[in-house]
Amino acid sequence: MTTVVCGHCGHRNRLPPAAAGRPRCGNCHEPLPWIVDAGDNDFAEIAERATLPVLVDLWATWCGPCLRISPALVRLAQEKAGELKLVKVDIDRAPVLSKRFSVLAVPTLLVLKEGQVAARHAGAAPVPELRSWLDRVLANRSEEART
Repeated sequence: MTTVVCGHCGHRNRLPPAAAGRPRCGNCHEPLPWIVDAGDNDFAEIAERATLPVLVDLWATWCGPCLRISPALVRLAQEKAGELKLVKVDIDRAPVLSKRFSVLAVPTLLVLKEGQVAARHAGAAPVPELRSWLDRVLANRSEEART
């Protein structure tokens, strides 16, 4: 379980890493950002079976650009609360996923829809560029969203 403080009313909410639906505040019922870690053993349950689109951040602890982009991804997850789930995967702890998704550089971002890769973005980028890319992907224009 993860504890998330509602940005609207300040109520503390407990969120499971995997569940159906969209997380909402138990007090004011506003959407909550859903940000979880996953690895080789729980990725299917946490990311592939999610009912929301999933932004997957394939990163590494030793990667400077990964560390710089992480707050931007959290900000996007907060902005898009109720619309997507952010799943962070440390590739050094998840070698099977790293190989499966052919990660050659980090950070690598994926958007999964219904468990399938809808778009891929390699490398760090400024928040406006990431927001624009994510908006195109979520609007189902995945062909033009691939970078």
